Amino acid sequence: MEEQHYSIAIDGPGGAGKSTIARRAAAELGFVYVDTGAIYRAVACAALSRGIDPSDEDAVSALLPSLQLELRWTEDGVQHVWLNGADISSELRTPAVSTAASRVSALPVVEQQRAVARTHDVIMDGRDIGTVVLPDADVKIFLSASPEVRARRRWLELQEKGTPDTYEAVLADLIARDERDSNRAIAPLRPADDAVLLDTSGMTLQESIDAILKLIRKKVTV
Repeated sequence: MEEQHYSIAIDGPGGAGKSTIARRAAAELGFVYVDTGAIYRAVACAALSRGIDPSDEDAVSALLPSLQLELRWTEDGVQHVWLNGADISSELRTPAVSTAASRVSALPVVEQQRAVARTHDVIMDGRDIGTVVLPDADVKIFLSASPEVRARRRWLELQEKGTPDTYEAVLADLIARDERDSNRAIAPLRPADDAVLLDTSGMTLQESIDAILKLIRKKVTV
């Protein structure tokens, strides 16, 4: 009898705290955390390094066959992304790559993500997990917060990394990215019909994690 594996889909716009919350929830539950956005960021990183416009879908699609993408996890559950034999995880969170990733994320790069879910209990976060990647997920959550709150969170994160972007610039970029993600032709950002909506604008990080765990434990016995 094939072993049953649980899948949790967490979607939402940029700056909603998906990655941090999903990673912490996965550690609490003993699940594998899959940052699907990192795959798109890796494609974006490769495109930028080769001088390819991330908005040029034909050029990016032509690039994909030459990319060997692999997700690996350390013993403590930290995901690393390897591209053509090199660990590029530290290169994936720059503002340039973030902007480029939102332009390439309309490409159908999903089979690798589904393969992980077939063999592990997973929590995946992204922008189209519940609608496209894992439409049959056991739990679907759409995580959000106001643009101002999300921009402040992202700005503080960038400040800690020494990136000199202003709050106003981060907010403008976030709003523009929301617009692109919501209106793209393939897999636009939207809640799945059966997703639970969770607004974390007034929550602390720990309160957000606790709320996610509560929603998951209502439907999944772990």
